[in-house]
Amino acid sequence: MNLVGLLAFAVAGSLKGADADLDPFGVATLGVLTALGGGTIRDVLVGRVPAALRSTGDVLVVLAGVGVGLLVAWALSGGTGRVRDHPAFLVADAVGLAAFAASGAAVGADAGLSAFGIVVTATLTGVGGGSLSDLLLARVPVVLREDVYATPALLGGVAYVVAAAVGVRGATATLGVAVGVFALRVVAVRRGWSLPRV
Repeated sequence: MNLVGLLAFAVAGSLKGADADLDPFGVATLGVLTALGGGTIRDVLVGRVPAALRSTGDVLVVLAGVGVGLLVAWALSGGTGRVRDHPAFLVADAVGLAAFAASGAAVGADAGLSAFGIVVTATLTGVGGGSLSDLLLARVPVVLREDVYATPALLGGVAYVVAAAVGVRGATATLGVAVGVFALRVVAVRRGWSLPRV
């Protein structure tokens, strides 16, 4: 699940960088930050060395995702409108959010965190990298605006806690959470759902 999230968010982050008219190095930087940011925050919170610093494989997957993102951005560069409105970005972003929310919940549970802690690790793993990349682009992170983005990750964490409470654990719980988060995010995008502004 973690590898799926790394690949998807590397693509999404790269497309976000291309949308901001960054050069190839800037696009790659945004792709790497988006893919690794949330998991790094999670690992620090649970008191372990971030996975990206322990595994060359994770970094290679991220770099492959950046390469795919650069190719997709190049292919879309002749079109009109923002790359971030293209289905390629929206699907990659939803897949990354779902995979990382699910893996974040699983890591929190494995670390022996409370129910609240599991929800926090699910949410931060899902939205952390994208929030860091938004800050690097001098934007208000999407999770702080009205878009329904962090809500699916948060609800995924809650679903993981509930599943564990009724005896559903391991890969079954993780996959179920990922599917639920992905479906909720896609429906929110397609229907234009947003939270009310204060």
